[in-house]
Amino acid sequence: MMKKTYLSVLISLGLMLINLHSAYGQDPLSPEELLKLKTIGAVQISPDKKEVIYSVSTPRGPNDKPGSSARQYLRASLTDWVPIPLFENIANVSSPQYSSDGKHIGFLYAKKGEPRQVWVRKSSGGSIKKLTNEPSGVSQFKWQPGKNGIAYLSKTMTTDREKELKNRGYDFIFYEENLKNSSLHLARFDEAWNQTSVWKITQEGNTWDFEFDRQGKRIAASISPLNLIDQRYMFRKIFLIDLESGKMKQVSENEGKLGNYSFSPDGQHLAYAAALNINDSQVSQAFVVNLTSGSVSNLTPEDFRGHVSWVNWKDNDHLLYHAGEGVYPTLSVVPVTGGPREVILNAADKGIIFGHPLFTADFKHFVFSGSAPTDVSNLYHWDGKSALKKVTNLNPWLKEKLLGKQEVIRYKARDGQEIEGIMIQPVAYEAGKSYPLIVYVHGGPEAHETNGWRSRYATPGQVMAGKGYLVLYLNYRASTGYGVDFAMEGFMDPAGKEFDDIADGIEWAVRDKGADPNRVGMAGGSYGGYASEWFATYYTKSAKAVSMFVGISNSVSKRGTTDIPYEELYVHSGKKLEEQWQLDLERSPVYWAHQSKTATLIYGGAADTRVHPSQSLELYRRMKMNDHPAVRLVQYPGEGHGNRKQVGQIDVLHRQMEWLDWYVRDLKPLDGPMPRLDISDTYGLDWNY
Repeated sequence: MMKKTYLSVLISLGLMLINLHSAYGQDPLSPEELLKLKTIGAVQISPDKKEVIYSVSTPRGPNDKPGSSARQYLRASLTDWVPIPLFENIANVSSPQYSSDGKHIGFLYAKKGEPRQVWVRKSSGGSIKKLTNEPSGVSQFKWQPGKNGIAYLSKTMTTDREKELKNRGYDFIFYEENLKNSSLHLARFDEAWNQTSVWKITQEGNTWDFEFDRQGKRIAASISPLNLIDQRYMFRKIFLIDLESGKMKQVSENEGKLGNYSFSPDGQHLAYAAALNINDSQVSQAFVVNLTSGSVSNLTPEDFRGHVSWVNWKDNDHLLYHAGEGVYPTLSVVPVTGGPREVILNAADKGIIFGHPLFTADFKHFVFSGSAPTDVSNLYHWDGKSALKKVTNLNPWLKEKLLGKQEVIRYKARDGQEIEGIMIQPVAYEAGKSYPLIVYVHGGPEAHETNGWRSRYATPGQVMAGKGYLVLYLNYRASTGYGVDFAMEGFMDPAGKEFDDIADGIEWAVRDKGADPNRVGMAGGSYGGYASEWFATYYTKSAKAVSMFVGISNSVSKRGTTDIPYEELYVHSGKKLEEQWQLDLERSPVYWAHQSKTATLIYGGAADTRVHPSQSLELYRRMKMNDHPAVRLVQYPGEGHGNRKQVGQIDVLHRQMEWLDWYVRDLKPLDGPMPRLDISDTYGLDWNY
């Protein structure tokens, strides 16, 4: 009877899709179409306020050489927005930027067999010239305002002795020792762009990034003792460097995570985004330091129910900041002396999820990259008053696709806490009918879902909606965007309230939205992978199948293998492992693996240093040793914490869909055959045999 009922539902759904297609001439978004979506990035507005540089990223196809998306840089007038390629005959260019007078454009470029260096050409075009010749190459650079000069970062060079040892096979790995720090340099040039001098400014520690003041006389730089990702996360401080005297002093008082920073136009203040304290899981506050007195002020609203993510200046007296507030970002202005903020742009009103803006000093031109529920990525222009104007159209064919309706949802968790999220309805959704449910869980957990385009290769919500699934993206407790207190609900309580919120969200979807309790799947990466494993083991009754991507399976061993152990200690665990062995053990999916009745697909990069590949292996082995009939482990060679190359992205998308369709949509038995191992016929390959 159950099989007949299920078959009739499938037939009805199929007929509904056929009718919709014939009525509107539209099809749902396919996996292949999802993987070819272009995205945009705003780069810089020219000093004369006349044009903007932006980038367009185009994914590689299944038959292309493995690699990340190809990036093209374009320039366009702020009036007619006609795109013109910035570099016609040069490939693999990055970081283009105007000189302070706008007459030249500098960029990073590497000739074949050489490290990346800084090159320059006239803004109007013409020949290019190399400005630096660092043996280790250059990772970042910026023009010195008002001067023929650039500051740049370059790593300590490898010595001849080290090279010889490597050539002879003695290239041993000294773990977290013998590190090559990046140092800050300042180079000056004559009118013909011949280097006249170069000064290595920082001698100790690792310099991560830097900013000039607008007078070109000082640099603010974030520095930590060592070149380790954990140090970048937790131990960066901002130092002020006087370019005449060479004197350097620390000016930030941040504990823990640090975001961007910016000088006021007159150079009297420095604003920076940072965590509230060392236990704050993410950048959340807007600070301003008076560079004369050294006093630091926090200009974030008291008890702010959001997270400040970026700071800049409207003028000498007013700070500008971007914040995530729930599922929408905002842009606000606040007096440097303190007081109420003015929200000048709210995505909840405009319908566009906008990023950090580029803007002109007169506050009359703002340029954003932005997305919407039905539009993955485009460039927007705003005059500071009226509606945002969409000025590019990267994926015009997307408007012809039949997409599931996306909406903001809210529900009460078991303790009464309101939880917010995003729901995508199945294409052809009808209230009162039953649908399979997919929950996509974001990572971090210090991140949050916004009401923009949500579909990616590992979380393909619109593709699944086109296949008849109800899709949820939830901002469970410990997410950002709802204030520091909400984000710290997961502090010292991993897999506690945060994952209970997800279980409560599933019950809400079953009760109020037509989700079938017997057909629930879940997928996520990193902390979202941890959640997926938790629902494969501890909450196994709530999920029929999961797809776990680079997820945590053993909190004990994860703390000993991750490349961010101090970040894990200070913003997640709160105590050293020796003080909470039992808690970490009991909040580990491996501890509950023996009771799993959930089909579990495990996949991730074989070179992941954030969540070591052994985490995947541990869960796989514990399930196998407990005779679990439906567990599979797939690893991607050379990939880290997420797949950069298109080949791995293609496999993740298609493998996840087949796994969830098999066990969730089609209700194949757990103890029956697993989905096929070779899915290469779905990749879109041109075969040579």
